[in-house]
Formats: sequence, C-alpha cells, structure tokens
Amino acid sequence: MNVYEIKTMAERITGNPYVGRGIVIGKSQDGTKACAAYFIMGRSENSRNRIFAKEDGVLYTKPFDESKVEDPSLIIYAAVREYENHLIVTNGDQTDTIYEGLQKGRSFTDSLETREFEPDAPNFTPRISGMLTLTEDDFKYKMSILKSADEQGTACSRYTFFYEALPGTGHFIHTYVTDGNPLPTFQGEPERVVIPDEIDAMADEIWNALDEDNKISLYVRYTDLHTGQKEERLINKN
Repeated sequence: MNVYEIKTMAERITGNPYVGRGIVIGKSQDGTKACAAYFIMGRSENSRNRIFAKEDGVLYTKPFDESKVEDPSLIIYAAVREYENHLIVTNGDQTDTIYEGLQKGRSFTDSLETREFEPDAPNFTPRISGMLTLTEDDFKYKMSILKSADEQGTACSRYTFFYEALPGTGHFIHTYVTDGNPLPTFQGEPERVVIPDEIDAMADEIWNALDEDNKISLYVRYTDLHTGQKEERLINKN
C-alpha cells in the first residue's frame, strides 16, 4: 500500500453508490488557490428532499419541499460558514459548535470535544468537519471525524488531522465506505486527492462522479490566496 498515493476525485468515488456526505480541502495545482468542497447524498425520501442555499454568506441545507419534511434534526443545518480567516465546513450542526467555539477562543479540536457521532442507530453516522485557515498568501487546514467506538454506540472516538497545504494536493473525508445496512463507517486517514486549477473542473468532476440516484447537492469554493477573491459553485439536483 502506497500511503502517498494520490487520485482524482473521480477515481475515488466513481462506481461507489453511497459515500454519504463528503468534505474536500486542498490547494490548486498552480499553488494559487484554496479549495473547499462539500457534498451530500441521500437514500431516504427525507434525505433527498434537500437543497443547498446561501443566506448572509452561510451555506445551509434546506428542505426542497417543506410539506414533506419528516425529521429536520439531522438534515437541516449550516454546512459552511466563515469566522475571521477561518472557513468551517461540516456535515451537521457542529458547524455552529466550531464557530461559537472560535468566538470564545477555543480551538477547532477543543470545540469538537463537546460533540459526538449522530444518534441515528444502527448507522451512528460520523460527524465529519474541516477548517481552512488562511494565512498571508497561504493556508493550513484541519479535518476531523467523530465516530462510534463500537456497534452499540457506547463511546465516541475522535480523530483530528492537521495539514500543510501542498500544490495540487487535497484531502477527502466522507461518512461511509459504501452502501450497506447498517452503513459502514469511513475508516483510516482522509484520502489524498488531486485539486485542479479551475473551480469548474473540480465541481464537474465531483458531481459527475457521484451516484446519479443518491447525489443531492454540491458546493465548491475557490479562494485566491493573493487577492482573496472567492469563486463559488452550487449545484442542486432538485
């Protein structure tokens, strides 16, 4: 096994029916842009009844048809938001936990110590989180996964990964290995992936590779490290 193996996002997800929710963070191949991406998938009607929408600079998951919402607790949340020079991306309401923690002087890791995996037995869906921190003409990033320590949800195991940004390289973390009952939880370190120079290349690659039946929404953001200019792409199946 080559621990330094790097693949495109298409190579990572094509043919996999269900990787769940996924976060990608990394630097473009030309070294000039910071990339962050988040996507959601769904199997149930409740999960598929969602879109991404931006309000006041925050990316939210929202119901597509409010009349069909069954349980909003784990599917409606702020997924991407900024605090000072930090960009926070998560698969649940721990986005707000991190945001509020930073406001109080807590770190990304310390803030997440107050949280655990989702209470959706028997899957115990992991909480995945990322934070991109811009510095002068560069950035660093962190990723986290909070997952059940056993099949009964007895305890939470917490893993945090810290990265220096390298040109053309990013990391991809997702909630599930593939489809199943119960769903098999993501294992190991975040996967190394290629980050293209152009945002449309990244957005098209991810969206086209995701399973057609189960994909729901995708958000991609590129930030120019020298000018601070932001480019965004938002795709909703609904």
